[in-house]
Amino acid sequence: MPLFRRKFLFGAAAGASFGLLGPACGVGRAAASSPSAFDAANAPRERLAPFRPRFGRARPLIAVAAVNAGTEMSDFIVPFGVLARSGVADIISVAMQPGPVNMRPLSFTLQSTLAAFDDAYPDGADYVIVPNVGPAPVPTLEAWVAAQAGKGASLVSICLGALIVARTGLMDGRRATSYFFNEKHRLDQFPAVKWQRNIRYVGDGKIISSAGISASMPVSVALVEAIAGRVRADAVAGELGLADWSSRHDSDVFQRPRADGARPGQQHFPTATLGIPVRPGDDEIALGLLADAYGMTGEVQVMPIAETLEPVRLAHGLLVHPKRVAGDHGVDRIVPPVSAERPVLALDRALADITANYGAHIAEKVAWLMEYPGYPR
Repeated sequence: MPLFRRKFLFGAAAGASFGLLGPACGVGRAAASSPSAFDAANAPRERLAPFRPRFGRARPLIAVAAVNAGTEMSDFIVPFGVLARSGVADIISVAMQPGPVNMRPLSFTLQSTLAAFDDAYPDGADYVIVPNVGPAPVPTLEAWVAAQAGKGASLVSICLGALIVARTGLMDGRRATSYFFNEKHRLDQFPAVKWQRNIRYVGDGKIISSAGISASMPVSVALVEAIAGRVRADAVAGELGLADWSSRHDSDVFQRPRADGARPGQQHFPTATLGIPVRPGDDEIALGLLADAYGMTGEVQVMPIAETLEPVRLAHGLLVHPKRVAGDHGVDRIVPPVSAERPVLALDRALADITANYGAHIAEKVAWLMEYPGYPR
């Protein structure tokens, strides 16, 4: 069994914790301090504050925000998919403006815009999920997030989404976390925030934050628990194939430089193309994880393929935009479409295929970029 397969096996039977992290989730440089040994037995365990109903709503309203020009796909699609399939809340995907949202290597049309959401829900959301939209300021989104918090919404940042929330000042004086690779940057730029290391997600009142994409699924299940209780959260985790959704996490291990010099944010433009079939009703999480994993290899350009170039509606309402037509796709290789299996297994399958076709070192690089717990050193 390949090394990464031993380390990166998913599912409840494996007893492994699940983790993802896209290459766009990195700025600055790693902290200069030497990482200390991670003590799993004494690692903190977070519990998010229980949801308190407002405005007579039968269940909470959750907005998952995105920037059209660029949003990290797994940061966005994993929380959206987990919460949508859980059935415990009303989930609305919200773009900054009309039109497709680039979540490289795929693009999507969402269900609403910031302005339309405000018109439809003047009282605001109960939770706003803020994914990584890049390291640069996004004043329009930051103002909208602050306005939602002013109406009483809890804010949930994923990866570098913490920078959007931190720029509002709402994290000042609170505990929070983010992606391992931006540690030095956020310590310098936001010294009033009580940044936490070696933890997957943190809940400090109505400010909830998580580490890299590795934490997007665990924090989403933790949010299900806060809304509907432990029994429902455990059931959702089982449906996903998620063995451990606790906050335990060793981020220090990822600070050590890789021998191949890989760094989040580095990119080149491969000439080989890889087709991923997309079909009506496909699971958003599985499709997103599959596409993200191949996109992070740096070996192929990912091309979504469908029967026509018309947008394809996925399981919970997102529209994905195909780039090639089946039967006339012109790609070098096509992988099998996502199935009805537990979504986590889609990534397991992708890593195995990446090993077989591009080498174990590429699969391990992807796992490192995904901040997957257990990465071999």
